[in-house]
Order: sequence, then structure tokens, then C-alpha cells
Amino acid sequence: MQMSAIFVALADLGQEELVQFYQSLFEQEPTVWLPQVYAEFELPGLKLGIFQPKATHRSEFAGRLGSMSLCLEVEQLEAAIEHLTKLGCPPPGEITIASHGREIYAYDPAGNRLILHEGVRS
Repeated sequence: MQMSAIFVALADLGQEELVQFYQSLFEQEPTVWLPQVYAEFELPGLKLGIFQPKATHRSEFAGRLGSMSLCLEVEQLEAAIEHLTKLGCPPPGEITIASHGREIYAYDPAGNRLILHEGVRS
């Protein structure tokens, strides 16, 4: 199977709440924007699509937290936490130390898990 791209797509069940959140989080406009239908952010190494499910499919996306996380590697973890807090989505827990660096979990307005990760500095 040959692929030309891989990207993550999130369902937005609100009134473009996720589009606004990620626009503020990434501090950039979507590269593709179809109001009330689809938005796409092009990031280093990733495309993030946000779509409005059709009315007949909305129940598939409601009320379930999955095992997938959107991992965001950041330069300064405390600055990223402050930014999320200003957006109204403060991380509920504490910073943890892993073998690969420091990290904290947060959640976007739809409840999708974000893992903010700061690598080990050499």
C-alpha cells in the first residue's frame, strides 16, 4: 500500500469550537477552510483535519474518549501550559517525567487528549 500523506482528523460536534481552539493553539489560520464543513491545519510533519460529521453520523462521534492522543512536542512546557490555560483548557494534572522528557496531559474542548511533551535537553 503506497500512501501520499497521513493526517489526523477530528470530529467537531460544536459550532466550529475545535477549529477556533486549534487556530488559537497553533497561532495560525487553517490552510483549508470550508465553514461548517472542514478545516485543515498544516503543521511540521502533520496535517490536522477538523470536520463536521453529517447529521446521520454524529452519534458515532459523541461521548467517547478513544485511546488516540495528539502529541505536541514543545520547546518550553510551562509556556505551552500557560497558553492552553489562556485558551480555557488548562491541563488537569501535573507535569510528569518520562524517559523521553517532561510531559503533561490536556484536553481540547471536545475531550480529545493532548500530550504536551518537552524533550530531554542535552
